[in-house]
Amino acid sequence: MATMKVHGGDFGKGNGVYAFGGMSLPDPASNWGGQISIPCSFIEEVAVATEDSVKKFGGAAGWGAVGALALGPVGLLAGVILGGNKKEVTFVARLKDGKKFLATVDSKTYAKILGATM
Repeated sequence: MATMKVHGGDFGKGNGVYAFGGMSLPDPASNWGGQISIPCSFIEEVAVATEDSVKKFGGAAGWGAVGALALGPVGLLAGVILGGNKKEVTFVARLKDGKKFLATVDSKTYAKILGATM
């Protein structure tokens, strides 16, 4: 089980959890810290956040850049992340229902989330 920090998007800001191939993200409709459970197989696209993709997080141009990152050389990206160059990874994700979020996790958890989307 790993914690993730959700920074924004279609889910509430706050702490989430990754465990057993699924995530619990803050429920924006809950005033009591409720969570929404989502299997990683429900993620359509995931990519490391760049300054450009974060600035354009909600726009089509930003998701085009994220899509290009996600469809690029994923093995190279995973190799760099697993190589220890980063301890935390901030990423953007788009779910199959069109919802999006920005979150930070440790590099090993990011690799698991990325692997579950393939």
